[in-house]
Amino acid sequence: MLLKETKLLRFPLEDKDCLKLLRAGDVVTISGWILCGRDATHRKILNHLGRDFSFDFSGELIYYVGPTPPPPGKVIGSCGPTTSSRLDPYLEPLLKLGLSATMGKGKRSPRVKELLKEYKAIYLATFGGAGAYLSQFVEKMELIAFPELGPEAFFRIKVKDFPAIVINDIYGNDFYEEVASTANFPA
Repeated sequence: MLLKETKLLRFPLEDKDCLKLLRAGDVVTISGWILCGRDATHRKILNHLGRDFSFDFSGELIYYVGPTPPPPGKVIGSCGPTTSSRLDPYLEPLLKLGLSATMGKGKRSPRVKELLKEYKAIYLATFGGAGAYLSQFVEKMELIAFPELGPEAFFRIKVKDFPAIVINDIYGNDFYEEVASTANFPA
């Protein structure tokens, strides 16, 4: 399988219609501001939404990451993806608030794939085990909320040409399933 031409995504999205052009398996680079959070972040967001916390998720991407502290002179430490399926239970409420994309590593549940299709959102994967490499694409980091969570605080990062692959598109396609169905593994 050959890699396809790289497509640029800029977040937050000004127009969600650009997601109609993406297909599972497309290689993308991401520039702009993306949100970051893991399990504890998602629990806090959903527990505090509408009470003492509000945020506009329209057109946003959440990267499932809890980076290490930055070394001297760096913006961020290692920032590799965490396993996305752990965040599956938190996705629907955020999609209802306008979230357009998520990014992590690994497969998503059948229910999440249905939700992505229903809400016209996508799931991206980036390189697991390459957090130090991925940190070079981060230009800035800003805290949004919940500093008490340390690396799991809710923050955003400004990225330039951050690499990823569309795993689940808005049409219900799954890149992992496509690769598995075309692979010729010996018995």
